[in-house]
Amino acid sequence: MLNKLRIFFISGCALLAASCSGPGEPKVPYGLMVEFIRQPAGVPLLDLKPEFSWIVPASLAPQKAYRVLVASSDASIRKDNCDVWDSGEVTGSGSVETECGVGLQPGTSYFWKVMIIDSEGKPSGYSAIQSFTTGYPSGYATTPNRFISHMNPPVEILKKGDGHYFIDFGKDAFGTLVLESGFKDEDTITVHLGEKIAEPGAIDRKPGGSIRYQSVMFPLNPGVKTHVLKLPPDKRNTGPAAVHLPDSFGVITPFRYCELENCPPDFNPKKVVQKAYTIYFDDDASSFSSSDSVLNQVWDLCKYSIKATSFTGIYVDGDRERIPYEADAYINQLGHYYTDREYSMGRVSNEYFIGHPTWPTEWILHTVLMFYNDLMFTGNTESVAEYYDELKHKTLIALAREDGLISSAAVNEEVMKSIGFSNPKERIRDIVDWPPAQKDTGWKLVTAEGERDGYELVEINTVVNAFYYRNLVLMSEIAAMLGKTEDASFYSNEAVRVKDTFNNILLEKERGYYVDGENSLHSSLHANMMALAFGLVPEEFRDIVVEFIKSRGMACSVYGSQYLLEGLYRAGEAEYALSLMTATHDRSWWNMIRSGSTIAMEAWDMKYKPNSDWNHAWGAAPANIIPGYMWGIQPAKPGFAKCIIRPQLNGLNYSTIEVPTIRGSIKAEYRENGTEKLFLITLPGNMECEFEIPGKDVFKLNPGLNKITL
Repeated sequence: MLNKLRIFFISGCALLAASCSGPGEPKVPYGLMVEFIRQPAGVPLLDLKPEFSWIVPASLAPQKAYRVLVASSDASIRKDNCDVWDSGEVTGSGSVETECGVGLQPGTSYFWKVMIIDSEGKPSGYSAIQSFTTGYPSGYATTPNRFISHMNPPVEILKKGDGHYFIDFGKDAFGTLVLESGFKDEDTITVHLGEKIAEPGAIDRKPGGSIRYQSVMFPLNPGVKTHVLKLPPDKRNTGPAAVHLPDSFGVITPFRYCELENCPPDFNPKKVVQKAYTIYFDDDASSFSSSDSVLNQVWDLCKYSIKATSFTGIYVDGDRERIPYEADAYINQLGHYYTDREYSMGRVSNEYFIGHPTWPTEWILHTVLMFYNDLMFTGNTESVAEYYDELKHKTLIALAREDGLISSAAVNEEVMKSIGFSNPKERIRDIVDWPPAQKDTGWKLVTAEGERDGYELVEINTVVNAFYYRNLVLMSEIAAMLGKTEDASFYSNEAVRVKDTFNNILLEKERGYYVDGENSLHSSLHANMMALAFGLVPEEFRDIVVEFIKSRGMACSVYGSQYLLEGLYRAGEAEYALSLMTATHDRSWWNMIRSGSTIAMEAWDMKYKPNSDWNHAWGAAPANIIPGYMWGIQPAKPGFAKCIIRPQLNGLNYSTIEVPTIRGSIKAEYRENGTEKLFLITLPGNMECEFEIPGKDVFKLNPGLNKITL
């Protein structure tokens, strides 16, 4: 039990209101963004009244006022000649999502900079100048960020024989092969690309499932200095429902390894490059390390998964279909927002789902969750305000019966149309988890048990109604933020009513935990973990529900693990949650690493989903669980205006983390020294923060470096 807590502010900070800059931090505003884009050159902005954001140095916090200048030329703005817009000195701490005060012209280049008035009333000096260009918007739309190509050299080259080479690029990536070399004579080599090896130095040419392998003939032409491999398109992931890539990419595929056969004598394998594509991504924006080596590797796997699978510019389900699904996107979005200061891809994905829903009931119910996440991480209300009416339908409130609970059995054409289906004769269906058992589908593709822990599907489904309750809670908060007070009150009252009904009907009080649905006799991990994750479990039943959950182990899919871990951390079960993230059995992230994948897999192991792929970000839950729940770093107010840090580092004696936010990075370190526990928390300027040890008091932290000793 903790018996003391002392907070110190590192030397050089005289009073609680003072702050200390991190080493090397600029003395003027930095980290400029316009419309969420950090390097907007070459990105046509689709908002003619764009929003500007910047980071306030901790040494200048709190910001008392700011001034933004926008000019039509670099020469003008260098002379502080703002011939487009001068905000004037605006009193306040606003440093994110400051809207341009005039409408800009389409197809035009502009330049902007910002200065602030610091805590002592002194001007900071102006930031660096950032340029941007407007596009030609036809209506509201989020500006998508640009793609980046990465020229990855080999990390290992093995000569297997005359003209035969094996090359390992170190990590799986979506791209193609490039030879940066000229040749004397016309020739053709055979190229094998793959994600998996059969043995050291040999690609697995029958990898199974949706693990990628292909063989392609590669013509070499004399006089050509750069040869780019042309791959045949995959009919399934380039079909009408798939997200199509820019024509400039050509056809790309995920691969880590290549084998080259029949290479000419003047062939140099060091000139072979893996040309990979991702959305703009800053690898240095986030970091994590700890005293647990397995956890560190799990973090690296999941963070890289977020980057590598961003190749379409919208969150998709891996390479097999390249189709956006809401549940995949939810985990992808959270991982992305926690590992990079990048929000445009999440927004583009959110807005895509308004008119492109998918068939599972629970997937529809992820839509409000994603819009809420975006609002909390960015502080910008434009997207959620634009689609507010559509989000009301996405709660599926139209399916509610008299006592408040919903059933997909009540769906009709009007409901299907209201939630965005172009064919209202389609029907949504409950999914719980994926894949299902053979008994639920008759498929021979999946294992007999599936990933539903024996879930009994009935009309009033516990998992569906747990999601529904969460939608009502979040819609109440969204409505309040948008100033829709009547709606906020309605959704809040409805949430209370649904919670009461949920616990009266679906909580088996004699046993103390939840059944799978109304009149069901079966209790699954899913029914209980969702109730726990979404705050539905009454306090007097929490311990019983937790013990039931712990008795089931990892009896859910990689997708379901998101909610299992959320629920465990919300209940203070940090040590058990850590044991799941660092487990080494075949239902673990370590098993993905051991199998040879460098991107999160679609399932724990191929035997649990035989058509699985090796490039599925919905398997990357620790990318958000580690910062958001284990370290407990979460936005408490929109745009991280206020942050809450509730660390639950049980089982670790050391950890460091850096979490990017729209206001700047939060850096933290934890060390155990005998009986003493030390936290070092560095906060950006312009952010309120409360530090809480679960079960203890809440303490306010200042911008800069804070030392907390327990």
